[in-house]
Amino acid sequence: MRTSPQRGRRQGRTTSRELVLGSARKLFAEHGYAATSLREVARDAGVDPAMVHHWYAGKEELFNACVELPADPAQVLGAVSETPAEVRGEALLRALLALWDSAAQPALLALLRSATASKAQGALVRQVLFKRILTRALAGLPGSREELDRRGALVASQLIGLMVARYLLRADPLASAGHDELVALVGPVLQHYLTGTLAGGGATTGSPDHGT
Repeated sequence: MRTSPQRGRRQGRTTSRELVLGSARKLFAEHGYAATSLREVARDAGVDPAMVHHWYAGKEELFNACVELPADPAQVLGAVSETPAEVRGEALLRALLALWDSAAQPALLALLRSATASKAQGALVRQVLFKRILTRALAGLPGSREELDRRGALVASQLIGLMVARYLLRADPLASAGHDELVALVGPVLQHYLTGTLAGGGATTGSPDHGT
């Protein structure tokens, strides 16, 4: 007597782990880092929460696996948050330029392209930018949550524009400029966004998720 095939998701190790990553990417993109729990990811993937904890030490590790960064921001930007506030714009820019002009550049370009091609991937990359990069640039700076969100958004706009123009579009003179020249041109702008007086006031709408 033949039995009908079992319906539902296969529970093989590789398949289940891929389901977890797929669910995590979706939930992080839709709800943000702070509002997404490992239990919710497990429920969406149809696996036991203990399996998620077995594969990933915590939410931070799962989030990192979703984005597949080519370098650990903690190592690349480790000294930025310790840099005096009045020169932090230059320190942030030098650290990022050194990373982009390293062996990690192809992976970073792929990440940048995927962020512009996919709304979900773009949401994930945006969260990485604010949660793992800009939090180091803004660490210890005075101001309300709304003000720091505003400063972070302005810094992000400048950095993303520079990386797109220099590495994706290869637009001169930015593409051929040396690090010192770029720091002289762009560093003061970043520094103003970090510590200078900003025109207008109030929080930017749709401020990014900084949750931990």
